[in-house]
Amino acid sequence: MNRVLVTGAAGFIGQAVASCLISRGRDVVGIGRGLPPAGLDLAAWNGEGVTLETLRDCAEGVEEIYHCAGSGSVAMSLQCPDKDFACNVVTTQVVLEFARQQGGPKVVLLSSAGVYGTLDEMPIRIDSPLKPISPYGVNKVICELLIRQYAQHFSVPATIVRLFSVYGEGLRKQLLWDAGHRLLRGDGTFFGTGTETRDWIHVDDAARLIVAAGAAARADVSVINGGTGRAVAIRTIVEGLAARLGGGCDIRFDGQVRAGDPQHYEADIAQALATGWRAEVGLEEGLDRYVDWLKRTVTGRETGDRK
Repeated sequence: MNRVLVTGAAGFIGQAVASCLISRGRDVVGIGRGLPPAGLDLAAWNGEGVTLETLRDCAEGVEEIYHCAGSGSVAMSLQCPDKDFACNVVTTQVVLEFARQQGGPKVVLLSSAGVYGTLDEMPIRIDSPLKPISPYGVNKVICELLIRQYAQHFSVPATIVRLFSVYGEGLRKQLLWDAGHRLLRGDGTFFGTGTETRDWIHVDDAARLIVAAGAAARADVSVINGGTGRAVAIRTIVEGLAARLGGGCDIRFDGQVRAGDPQHYEADIAQALATGWRAEVGLEEGLDRYVDWLKRTVTGRETGDRK
């Protein structure tokens, strides 16, 4: 058996995971919404979203499921909690029920560092308390509980990957996208204090870790932090973007604290390293690549970016 399923395969992370799997000779079935992603040699595609019907239609007999579908927005979970619940919790239950009916193919769940909420002790270990401070974080905790339920009661082997701050070429939302456009307009004013820290992982490294997590799936559920083990201040990221974009505006932070956003994140990546994985894209290289892509995108010359 060489057939695997990637849900959300047209999304930013889903495309990277599908591409990584294809490069390793896997036959990848993709499910998402709308047209299939350009440039990927998928074995099959269903653009009707994640339901039991669509899974039965194209994913019978898969040996692994990489569940990349879902919302990744804290802001949306505060504005539309019902939509966030549907995108994250409901799709996860559907995927797990399909896996149960199929006799238990491995399931890799893309969870989030948002399940940890605000913690004082860094780095964050996988056994750190889960204290989410946003509906998004709460919903990801529910997804993890569902994974454990199906593993314990229905022998569905699984791995949970708690992703930290994933970035890279093709990302059209969150800090780098918003800050890049703001700087290109000559606006150097940003939300927060600038001292907030995040653990940044390039999407190519995240995809390789997610694929490695497939081999680590087991009935008692393994958990992996998806980061690099390095905390970097938001100010450092913004100033790095500004230097690469050649803007002359002063960088200022307004000091406001956004609801649902923890102050500091840094991952303990012992479990990630135990899989044999290592991060290959350093932050400086990652920012170089992102800014090159952003410049091409803004000038209208980019044609093959992820959406």
